[in-house]
Amino acid sequence: MTHYQGPQHIVESLDSFIKLMRAAESVATRVHQQLPAHNLTISQFGVLEALYHLGPMCQRQLAQKILKSSGNMTMVIDNLEKRNLVVRVRNEQDRRAFTIQLTPEGERLIAAIFPDQAQKIAETFAVLDHNEKQELARLCKKLKPQHQTARSSLSTENDHD
Repeated sequence: MTHYQGPQHIVESLDSFIKLMRAAESVATRVHQQLPAHNLTISQFGVLEALYHLGPMCQRQLAQKILKSSGNMTMVIDNLEKRNLVVRVRNEQDRRAFTIQLTPEGERLIAAIFPDQAQKIAETFAVLDHNEKQELARLCKKLKPQHQTARSSLSTENDHD
């Protein structure tokens, strides 16, 4: 609980925010604990996962999918490219644009580690029953700004935003 002494609605909001951030950090730590063993950051894993499940896309789309700025995305893609996990392919219609796609090595890596990652997520969320997971998804969606359209391919079949 927050120690802020102010209007009740602000105290409740701060308390909810603190709990949400602590829960998110705890879940992320547990879910992503295997990534350093593969020399991957969370952002790098997000790019590989998005390309694996959604196919090649431009850098702007990738940034939206994993909720990163385009500047940060350039560095993430540069580092993945240095490891030969992704490649930039120039767009034939717009020579200024590139499509990012997995290399065979990148596809092998994400295919090898994604099942364990998905299992870790399932284990972490096993403390919630079906209805609680649905309620959590509903509440998270309610907190998300209406203009935000970034999606993860890990979203449920019925809720893609």
